[in-house]
Amino acid sequence: MVFRRDKDSATWRITPDLMGVLDESGYFTQTNPAWYKTLGYRASEVETRPFMEFVHLEDVARTEKAFHDIKRGMPILKFRNRYRHRDGHYRWLSWNCVPEGDVFFCSARDITAEKEKEDALLSHEQEAALREQFIAVLGHDLRNPIAATGAAVRMAKREPQTDKARELLDMATGSLDGMSRLVNHVMDFARARLGGGIDVDITEERPLRPALEQVLDEVRLAHEEVVIEAEFDFVDPVRCDPDRVSQLFSNLLTNSVTHGLRSRPIRVAARDEGGDFVLSVGNTGEPIAPEALPKLFEPFKRSEVRESQEGLGLGLFIAHEIALRHDGEIEVQSDADWTQFTFRMPRNDA
Repeated sequence: MVFRRDKDSATWRITPDLMGVLDESGYFTQTNPAWYKTLGYRASEVETRPFMEFVHLEDVARTEKAFHDIKRGMPILKFRNRYRHRDGHYRWLSWNCVPEGDVFFCSARDITAEKEKEDALLSHEQEAALREQFIAVLGHDLRNPIAATGAAVRMAKREPQTDKARELLDMATGSLDGMSRLVNHVMDFARARLGGGIDVDITEERPLRPALEQVLDEVRLAHEEVVIEAEFDFVDPVRCDPDRVSQLFSNLLTNSVTHGLRSRPIRVAARDEGGDFVLSVGNTGEPIAPEALPKLFEPFKRSEVRESQEGLGLGLFIAHEIALRHDGEIEVQSDADWTQFTFRMPRNDA
């Protein structure tokens, strides 16, 4: 009888929590107005049907066990299940139920929004775990075989070989170098798009010039038929991540080698300009279409840029990301006579 007096109380009428009295047969004998506000049912609709009819099929077994426990005198606290709304969708409810004699006093709070946030967080955590697994596979399961194969090819090249065999070994070395670069690009892409961005280690301790010169030497060695003219005129060290800036340079230079005319030199320049460090790479060749320029630094846009430009994929995207991580930018100018990529970043010297 105490509960019947509470039925007329302000709490019973205005609380957003669902409240009710459940009997041993599984019927609610009393329900408050919150049932209608939360689930769209009038009291007559709720109290004339077994409560299990409203429970989501996937939650039935757990709910039956909870009902069995409360009938044995065990209170139910913070029990979650889904109840069907009158329009057919389901709402997550968190129940507290206390036995008293042969009836059970129940209250439930709508936690649908909270559950959706929890699910979204869990999904994000699962995606993060998959991302780390993906990067680990690239970093270990692919890099190691490539490195081992490269070592075997280098050992074979030191042995006496026919001209044909040496040519094939040189081709294998080039392919392995390309595979290694691709793995690095994909790892950087995964970090940039699926993680917090490409990592950079900004320092003033390491000079940049040797890193740029090493890139020049490697590209010249790999493409002996291409003339690369370079002029470096800047104060070293530059406050940056030399490894990442040299990677940016390598991507731009490789792109120019791929798409420039073999009969004309590629020109490289690194200089101080005002308060900026400026690195440019230019070549002659087929110009980049104006409509393609906005998509130039997007990954996997090669076919939309130009069919012949197979190299415009992850390399330029990663170069652009490295520039952004240095508070810099990459500008592109392209016409019938000349195509030039220019990386510009503030020096921020102390």
